[in-house]
Amino acid sequence: MACHTKQALLSLSLHLLLLLSSTTQGAKPMKHLKLKTTHLHFYFHDTVAGRNATAVLSAHPPNPYPTRFGNVFVIDDPLTEGPEPTSRRVGRAQGMYAFAARDEFSVLMAVDYAFTEGEFRGSGVSVLGRNPVTRAVREFPVVGGSGKFRLARGYALARTRWFDSAGDAVVEYDMFVMHY
Repeated sequence: MACHTKQALLSLSLHLLLLLSSTTQGAKPMKHLKLKTTHLHFYFHDTVAGRNATAVLSAHPPNPYPTRFGNVFVIDDPLTEGPEPTSRRVGRAQGMYAFAARDEFSVLMAVDYAFTEGEFRGSGVSVLGRNPVTRAVREFPVVGGSGKFRLARGYALARTRWFDSAGDAVVEYDMFVMHY
């Protein structure tokens, strides 16, 4: 039995060593790069109603709560320069949010903001955090990024600019992203 355990540990150790070496071979040294902060400003258009919905209910509890607790939406929302839906598109917000509070309208967001235009085209910022949607200003963390936002961290401030009874909304974002 001890021999099998040693072999399993050795095998696991070798596997981890190979995995680490293969993931670092393509990495570029970052010693010469300086940390900078970028302020991103855009509008998030969340449409849950109609034929062109960009947020789709994918799970819900058997006994609905008034706060929508338990509802999970998967999203592919447009990001624009201005609050109008016809404003120039700058990216997509892709991910999900789940109503995660029984006593208030609050969602847990796991979303990647992928930029498709401008200086940050091909780059993205990832957010994971609690969003108490009825508050005037909400803050949640930037937990990572890709492309020009590799190793990102920071925070996002969200303000609802428009909301209707169907649940459609336009949300203004100010993100402060530290990256190399």
